[in-house]
Formats: sequence, structure tokens, C-alpha cells
Amino acid sequence: MPKIGKLALPPALALAAALLAQPASADPVEALATTHKSPFNCGKTFNANNWTPGHSPSGSLDWQDYGGDGINGETVRATAAGTAYFYDAGNTSYGKWIEIRHGDGTRTRYAHLATMARAAGGSMSVGQGTAIGTVGSTGGSTAPHLHYEQRTSTGAVDTSPTVDGVTVSLGQKKAITSTNSCGGNPYTPEEVCGGGYAVIDSAALTGGRTYLLYNSGNGNNCVVTLKTTNVGSPSSMSAFLEPEGASRTTNAGSFSYYAGPVVRSAPGQCVKWGGSIGSSSYTSPFEHCG
Repeated sequence: MPKIGKLALPPALALAAALLAQPASADPVEALATTHKSPFNCGKTFNANNWTPGHSPSGSLDWQDYGGDGINGETVRATAAGTAYFYDAGNTSYGKWIEIRHGDGTRTRYAHLATMARAAGGSMSVGQGTAIGTVGSTGGSTAPHLHYEQRTSTGAVDTSPTVDGVTVSLGQKKAITSTNSCGGNPYTPEEVCGGGYAVIDSAALTGGRTYLLYNSGNGNNCVVTLKTTNVGSPSSMSAFLEPEGASRTTNAGSFSYYAGPVVRSAPGQCVKWGGSIGSSSYTSPFEHCG
């Protein structure tokens, strides 16, 4: 699988500048208060390439293959908590891309994705490690890689981004091993629900998160609640799904990793969904109407 370097990226990538809400500037960049982890699964190692000149915008990272491990199709995870916004530039520039706005006003961007957790125009709350998409080669890209940016609250690109404690300055290429979600839950919502499902919404719980997923292939909804603390120790958990006008299906008990999956077909219907961990619970309104 070809590696993506300075000479492998086409001039079309320069069109990314047209999508930037606030162009990168030469002004001094303030230090980022948010601590970021690698955008990949725990233990995965990939090259972070901050190549220059000619990369647009300057200071962004291209995550590429490392050794014999190809990056294509890898799960992309939020490097820090915040609200994720989903976009699609089609066959130009970033292609399918996501911006996460963090609590301190800083932002991260993830581009050239093959798939996204929500459709373009959508948004969702994410924690550090939440799966938001998969690596691809959409937009102005010639081979699979993940284009990644860290931006300050003013919109300026940090030209020496730090990920998992490793700073990658202009002109550097470093292999970084992810500690994202390490020591946490070994399962993902997609793994629990099965092939073809993608996260369309989620809600935070004390000690975990509950997720709503949808399978566009068969039209089924799926809800699962995952722990992020006390993982591996049985405790009270639940997940439920209720199509409007129909009965509620609940999976509740003492579980070590997750509750669910609860799968229901609800063509043309709104659904109410949610879950609990201990005394912390979430119940949605009827939404995500088919």
C-alpha cells in the first residue's frame, strides 16, 4: 500500500483552504489546553507526518501506514471530548470530514474519511475515544490516510501539534502508538450491534455512554450501553429501544462491559432510546424518525 508523502498529494488538496472557517495565520499560536490522544484504537501505531512545504494547511498531520500495518479502514476516534460536526466536500478538498469543538474553544479536524458516524450536517456529543468514522481516501487524496489538524480557539492551526505526549513539528515524521481508550472498554458500539451498524447518536452517563445505531442496509435500529469505568466488574446496567406506538424492549442486568444490544425495526417511525449505569440514566424524546 503506498505511503502518502509530500509528492503523493495532488494540488486539489489546496482547495481545503476554501473550507476553513478561519484561515491559518502567521500570528503566534496560543498553547492548547486540551490534551489529545491518538485518533486510533489502543495500541495501534501509525506514522504522523507533518510534511512541509506545500501541505495545506501548514502544520496539519497526515497519518499514514506504519510498517506492514495499512491504515485504510481503521477506526477513527475523537482525540479529546467535545461536540462533533459532520461535513462532506464531495470529490474535492477534505472529502468526508469532521470538526470537533472542544470545551476550551479549540478544535480538531479529521479529513478524507471513508465513513462517518453521522451524516453530513449532523452533530453529536463525543468523549475522548468515541468512534467517529473510518480512514479512507475521499476528496483530494490519492491513497488512504487521515488528515488531522489541531486548531486554537481563534482558528489558527497549531504547527507543532502534540498527540499522546509526542510533539510533531514542521518537517517531522514520527511513529506514534495510541493510548486512546487503553484500559477502558475493549468493545465498541459497532462491534456489539454487528456489521452494517453506525452510531447516529449517543449520550453520556456517569461511568459510561449509551449509543443509538442504525443499519441502512436492513433499516434496523440498535441501542447499546458501554462502561468506561469499573470495566470488567459486574454492575447494574440497561439499554432500551421503543419505536413510537410500540412496546419498549429493554436489556437490563448486572453486566461487566455492556448492556444490549437491543435491536428493533422501526420503518417510518420515531424512536425513543436510552440506557443506564447504576443510578445514572438517559431517556431520549421520540426522535430520529425513519
